[in-house]
Amino acid sequence: MSVITYMSSTDSLTCVLSLILVLKLGTNPTSVDSVVVGTGNEVRIKPGQRLHIVNQLYPYTIQFKEDPTGKNSGTKRPRESASDDRESPREAQKMKAAKLTEKVPVLVNHGEAQKHTERGGLWSQGLKISMQDPKMQLYKDDKVVVIKDKYPKARHHWLVLPWQSIPSLKALCEEHCDLVKHMQQVADQMVQQCPDSSSLSFRTGYHAIPSMSHVHLHVISQDFDSPCLKNKKHWNSFTTDYFIESNDVIQMLETNGRVTVKEGATELLKLPLCCHMCHKELSTIPALKEHLKSHFPR
Repeated sequence: MSVITYMSSTDSLTCVLSLILVLKLGTNPTSVDSVVVGTGNEVRIKPGQRLHIVNQLYPYTIQFKEDPTGKNSGTKRPRESASDDRESPREAQKMKAAKLTEKVPVLVNHGEAQKHTERGGLWSQGLKISMQDPKMQLYKDDKVVVIKDKYPKARHHWLVLPWQSIPSLKALCEEHCDLVKHMQQVADQMVQQCPDSSSLSFRTGYHAIPSMSHVHLHVISQDFDSPCLKNKKHWNSFTTDYFIESNDVIQMLETNGRVTVKEGATELLKLPLCCHMCHKELSTIPALKEHLKSHFPR
């Protein structure tokens, strides 16, 4: 069990809610982002951070909604009773401060959305769930974990993810250079251990604008023999410049300290279907898949 208490910060006459306080009372594993909250301990959560309850099965995020009246009408606060006499002085002070705020915090439960990630909702957060699943893990060390892509676009398609929370390529900076190099080294090891490495070629890289939150390195065989490859977007995301080579990302970090994504990258997903081996243009995905058999016979 976790008890949610509101905290606020005051500037002159304006009081703006800036964070909430979580007090863990029970034994179920609880964490904020990657920080574990022990029983009896308190932790402050700011907007954008995520509260995980029961081994990350039930994630919550904090959202703030404007309250133009300043009365926070209709908002029921945790542990609030009809009489302030039942509250400790500390609790009463927190509740009084919260009632003065101009923004109302809303704790959003994403648990139900996790059951339907393919239909939206928490789809973008799915990687953070999968990387914790032992059934999905192929390799892990203290820096990274390798999982199977849940919807592989080739015979072999893996994702290398850092344990460190990094939302996207744009969040990478110079200090992540060694980590990204390690991700590439692990990717190389995965390819070397693959029984088809002698007959299939592989590429390692990142999508310019990924649909999934949390930076991840794709390791994918170039046969693209998979029922999960269904449309032009899938194909072009791996066979055009939308797919940024891992070594190019490393070079950008070493040279500029950041990763630059070219403008108009999403337009690359609309390009005609073109075989990545012989550059022949195909009209449909079924025609393309049939053509690929000539390059990658079973």
